[in-house]
Amino acid sequence: MSPLDPALAAALAELARTRQLLVASDYDGVLAPIAVRPADARPLPAGIAALDRLATLPRTTAALVSGRSRADLAGLAGASDRVQLIGSHGSEPADGPVPLDADQSALHQRVTATLQELTRDRPGVWLETKPVSLAVHTRPAPPEVGATVRAAVLAGPGSWPGIHVTTGKEIVELAVVAVTKGTAVENLRARTAATATLYVGDDITDENAFAVLRGPDLGVKVGPGQTRARFRVPDPPAAVAVLEAVLAARAAATGEPAG
Repeated sequence: MSPLDPALAAALAELARTRQLLVASDYDGVLAPIAVRPADARPLPAGIAALDRLATLPRTTAALVSGRSRADLAGLAGASDRVQLIGSHGSEPADGPVPLDADQSALHQRVTATLQELTRDRPGVWLETKPVSLAVHTRPAPPEVGATVRAAVLAGPGSWPGIHVTTGKEIVELAVVAVTKGTAVENLRARTAATATLYVGDDITDENAFAVLRGPDLGVKVGPGQTRARFRVPDPPAAVAVLEAVLAARAAATGEPAG
């Protein structure tokens, strides 16, 4: 286990004593190092193992909250069924995607057609279709191409009524319903009656989750950049150390073995 800042270690130990604990983490950049091709973003096994074990402890819920589609997340993460998977920034919870009405479905189709045209023949740019949104990925693209495409997306369909824009690292996502990772965390917290929440994330989109943390909750930002999180760690191995630390402390608090 990588060493943690003593203040963070103490905060995790305190958090672990709560009655009903929720531990939620982003995937890319947290449990899996960022990859140029999203399909190559493989998890650090120890991180998934820690989430799996947390999910078996009494009065403890473990979840992955990702911008990826839930199917994509399930295929890559390899977590057990005990870990709740929340995809598409919260619009694909564990019990199925958020339903669309007729107007939203029509808008989704219109955005799809427009984005297909905007991204066609753009090297390194690809379009991901999700149940309630579409994501334009530009990480593999030359910088000037990526910047041009993102600007066109934001100025075009990103400005349409009924469209909710989320920007991340080399990605613009357009949704036809207003759902964020903050919404996802609040829904998880309500559904599990959590008395304290740990959220670990690295991206701009994770700031929505950090923003809804309160009271005894704890946010941990992975990597550089401005953040609302109370603590910061440098990289995915350190994020894994956070999960391993809260696992050890929670196991002790509940009288269960950590391994």
